[in-house]
Amino acid sequence: MNENIDLKLNSYGYELPEHLVAERPIEGRDTSRMLVYDAKSGEMQHDHFHNIDKYLPSDSLIVRNESKVFPCRLNGQKQSGGKVEAFFLDVTPNAENLYRVLIKSNGKKRVGDKYYFQNGLEIEVHSQSGTTFFVAINIDDLEGYLNVNASIPIPPYIRQGQADEKDKNDYQTTFAKNIGSVAAPTAGLHFTKRIEDKLIAEKNITIANVTLHVGMGTFAPVKSENILEHDMHTEHYLIEKENFNKIQRAKFITAVGTTSLRTLESVHRLGDQFIADSLHATDIFLYPGVEVKSINSLLTNFHLPESTLLMLVSALVGRKKTLELYEEAIKENYRFFSYGDCMLILR
Repeated sequence: MNENIDLKLNSYGYELPEHLVAERPIEGRDTSRMLVYDAKSGEMQHDHFHNIDKYLPSDSLIVRNESKVFPCRLNGQKQSGGKVEAFFLDVTPNAENLYRVLIKSNGKKRVGDKYYFQNGLEIEVHSQSGTTFFVAINIDDLEGYLNVNASIPIPPYIRQGQADEKDKNDYQTTFAKNIGSVAAPTAGLHFTKRIEDKLIAEKNITIANVTLHVGMGTFAPVKSENILEHDMHTEHYLIEKENFNKIQRAKFITAVGTTSLRTLESVHRLGDQFIADSLHATDIFLYPGVEVKSINSLLTNFHLPESTLLMLVSALVGRKKTLELYEEAIKENYRFFSYGDCMLILR
């Protein structure tokens, strides 16, 4: 990476025309466009995701995040009759049988406040930590209730965050398995069974799955002028022994999305201390100057200006080259963000 490392936040900004923000996925998710950049040769190509097999070596490994997004956003009423929105951060309670929730309403929120939602759900605030509230609920099957009554938490920059029933399918990978994310691992949205079969049959490519539950921290903006002063969010991940063995044996690894890369790089740093089938926490922050050692290529969507995800991509190919690639994508009218097109970086 032949550039002076720039740690100023505004150095990771770019101008994006509003019409390039994808509000819906393209029809046929594996037909999305794909910008391919080979860092060794410096060559850049325009293609489509369904041709990804052309760029990956035979007998290599693809690593994907199989975390599943759950509907978690509910609209209800306060005791006074005013409006309230509850955003559940997980579907499993803590040791005190309380759930982590974000609450949005006018006025102060206090311990003891109760809120009411459709079909009988009531929540009561027991405690608060920062912007997160710990609440008790009056039903046994929260996951089942949310699946029927809550909406999928699409990001605020897509249709002002207003989801509909179509998003319950669109904002979910076809291989999602382990429930726990409040945001989709979006690079995985391009995959279909057809592409999986093609990769396995024609290139003998193996697929390993990991689970990293994406939390609200992924949307947290970087506010510090020096990016090193950013308080990076923590997420939890798990890799089953069978998948970990695949990763250990692999000679060429393609990470599908930034969450898979964060998982793999965290595991690499742990070394012999990593334990398969166990839950681990990571607050890893990847940016230019931090060497990424765990992967050979990355499939990723196009990320927001000044975001930690854009900085992660910049750790692979440098800030200037990343912004050049984004400039090219804008010039060629690629679709951006969660429902948008993708980029394959070969190292």
